Amino acid sequence: MQKVEPMTLFGYNKLQAEVKELKEVKRPAVVKAIEEAVEQGDLKENAEYHAAKEDQKNIDNRLAELAEIIGNAQIVDPSELEHSRVSFGSTVVLEDLDSGEEMTYTIVGGSESNPEMGLISFSSPLAKQLLGKEEGDDFKVRLPGGEKELEILEVRYQEIVFETH
Repeated sequence: MQKVEPMTLFGYNKLQAEVKELKEVKRPAVVKAIEEAVEQGDLKENAEYHAAKEDQKNIDNRLAELAEIIGNAQIVDPSELEHSRVSFGSTVVLEDLDSGEEMTYTIVGGSESNPEMGLISFSSPLAKQLLGKEEGDDFKVRLPGGEKELEILEVRYQEIVFETH
């Protein structure tokens, strides 16, 4: 079974840009660094050569990882989805029923998540608990900081801001 990786067009384009940068800029620079290191002779004692080979391995691993993510990508336009229940792209306002603290999260693709900006991956423990719930629902969730009892105050769609400029 293929693992589908939902994401917005922004996330897909960001991944494509990273692939282009790795293939057209970073990898050729590393190959050049390896060639220069080889020209210096004795490779056993050549730190630049070993560092460049390690960089090349890391770039190739990242390219393979990106190819898999992009190959499984399913571009979703959250503005076209129904948001009466929590779904991909929903912005959810939660209240911690113990502390009264309000939190706002938007559910996005794994490669788009940025918890500091309130963007959480659809596969995160919290998002998995939220999917399908409606405004007014109370539920308990086990998070790294312990168990919390939360209430969904609001579920809505709003344009997703991925980066602050």
